[in-house]
Amino acid sequence: MQYMLLIYNDPAREPAYGTPEFDAMMDGYFAANQRMKADGVLRSGEGLQGVETATSLRFRSGKVETMDGPFAETREHLGGYYIIDAPDLDAALTYAALIPSAHFGTIEVRPLMDYNPAA
Repeated sequence: MQYMLLIYNDPAREPAYGTPEFDAMMDGYFAANQRMKADGVLRSGEGLQGVETATSLRFRSGKVETMDGPFAETREHLGGYYIIDAPDLDAALTYAALIPSAHFGTIEVRPLMDYNPAA
């Protein structure tokens, strides 16, 4: 089953760029990537540009509305994701625990819908 590991960070709590803590966090990401690749579970993953680059869209009263920024007002921002293929939720949680942002943010683990199951 495929799972999306959504990485949420509170910018006020994440290490500042250029610090030893930031370098350690990035080393953790590289290690997580290598582990998921070596285990053959990594399907995709990327970081996202900052929330200030986001545009949200919705329909209201039959008209399209767009807004700058994310729709939800929260302290934690969606900063990136992984898509992995793991046998079950327990395995997916094991890989989610490798993500350094779990130490100061939240990793949401959600199964992907399969609209094209094998026949």
